[in-house]
Amino acid sequence: MTLRVLALVPYPEGRAPGQRYRIEQWAPLMQHDRVEVVVSPFLSSPAMDVLYGAGYSWTKAWGTLRGYARRIREALGRGSYDVVFVYREAALLGPAWIEALIARRLPIVFDFDDAIYLPTASPANAWSVALKPPGKAAAICRLARHVTVGNDTLARFATPVSRAVTVVPSTIDTVVYAVSPRPDNPWPVVGWTGSATTLPHLERLIPALIRLRELVEYRLRVIGPRISAPGLDLEWLPWSVETEVQDLRPLDVGLMPLPDDEWSRGKCGMKALQYMALGVPPVVSPVGANTTIVQDGVNGFHARDDGEWVEKIRCLLRDATLRRRLGAEARRTIEERYSARIHAPRMASVLREAAECGAA
Repeated sequence: MTLRVLALVPYPEGRAPGQRYRIEQWAPLMQHDRVEVVVSPFLSSPAMDVLYGAGYSWTKAWGTLRGYARRIREALGRGSYDVVFVYREAALLGPAWIEALIARRLPIVFDFDDAIYLPTASPANAWSVALKPPGKAAAICRLARHVTVGNDTLARFATPVSRAVTVVPSTIDTVVYAVSPRPDNPWPVVGWTGSATTLPHLERLIPALIRLRELVEYRLRVIGPRISAPGLDLEWLPWSVETEVQDLRPLDVGLMPLPDDEWSRGKCGMKALQYMALGVPPVVSPVGANTTIVQDGVNGFHARDDGEWVEKIRCLLRDATLRRRLGAEARRTIEERYSARIHAPRMASVLREAAECGAA
């Protein structure tokens, strides 16, 4: 019997890394387990286009109102769904009243891959913190039949307030992220991919990257928001879902710097996973899931301060054999532990078990 799943996500499909590498990536794979997923975003594409920009208050407000209208119809409707999957939250603002309405008639599986229980917001939408109740994530955990999270840090938050918690790491489609031969770069390429919210982590690394360039020649490729970095041989590419894998392929070393704070300890290491899937050795801050994903000196390197960042990257740039060895082990790690084809069936089982339990 086919299981019908309504997936409530914050953003339009293909626009947000978290939901792309979780429910959007797993949905087609779960069809093999007779699970059919219908994805319903809260925001429309026009609202998403201006979400992280300053101003556009009316567009944001209208997009939010339209999103709430859609969620109310879904919460009160009589659709032929067996279970509802909520990624992060059903609505971007306000308490968990949409989830509470849904839980009266359908079981919920609640999934998150960030420390969304912390009071954070983008600088362009700092006002929204007041409209995000600090207890919302815990409230949804209580309403859900099952909670799935991306790492152990998030599981420690969810376990005391949930009926059942399963760690399902963020994953990579190893068919899309296939390793293929490539020509040598004229100069080694060090790369970073990310969004405006994580760009400050790279910016704090610029002094170390400038010092590194005094020791070894390389090019820095940044995929995502623009960055100013005088003193570096910088190549900037806008992020695009169509070219994402192609833009990452030329990297010789991938970077994932993070501050050691509570929010970062809730991150699921997506950048590192992307690099590793393509056989690119990562250098990462040993924070949160990074310490589990990347084994120092085995499938990448850890770097704790500027001195270690310089030394670890320099070591890789000067030794192509080391890059190949660590890159091959990185790819093996993805295939054995972080492949979507391994974890999509696990999520299918969670959804089916929740549906069998019924509504709260």
